[in-house]
Formats: sequence, structure tokens, C-alpha cells
Amino acid sequence: MTVAELAAIEVTPALLNAVTQLPTTRTVHHCGEAFTVSPFDVYAICPRCDRRVKVRAFSGGLDVEDVFDAVFAWMNQPGAAAAAEKRRQEIAADEG
Repeated sequence: MTVAELAAIEVTPALLNAVTQLPTTRTVHHCGEAFTVSPFDVYAICPRCDRRVKVRAFSGGLDVEDVFDAVFAWMNQPGAAAAAEKRRQEIAADEG
């Protein structure tokens, strides 16, 4: 994708807010039991019945977790994880 094509993509404030506000855990209820999982987990094992349960929706539309999946896939490219880590450290330094 070219720089011009990337610049033409609309990134809304609502999307950015959803990304920054995504909780680090998700509470799942199964068998009358509540337990927490990562917001990126697709499946989890119920601690009460040991069943594998689907915890992430796959609706016809995209979810904010899909944005993270795209970023995680991008990070699998050579050099991408290092670039992301450098930027993460810059953001942390700006916040502190």
C-alpha cells in the first residue's frame, strides 16, 4: 500500500478512542462462573466445566479487536516489532 493510499484511509476519533480504552481483560460468564480472559482470546477454557467456549464475537462486521489483530499480523514482518517497541517506549516517555 502506498503512502498516498494510507493517507486516504479515514481513521476516526471513535476508533482511536476504542483502541485506547480497550480493557486489558474481558469477563466471561459460563456455568454460573465468572472468569477473566485477554480481550484478544477467541476461545477460553471454563474453569468450572473445562469446556472450550467462544469468547470473541465474529459478527458480519469488524470489531476493535480486529484492528489489534491487523497490527499483530503487521508485527510479524521483519523489523516491525522493533519499530513498534521503539514507538511504544517513546509514548511511555511522553506520558511519564
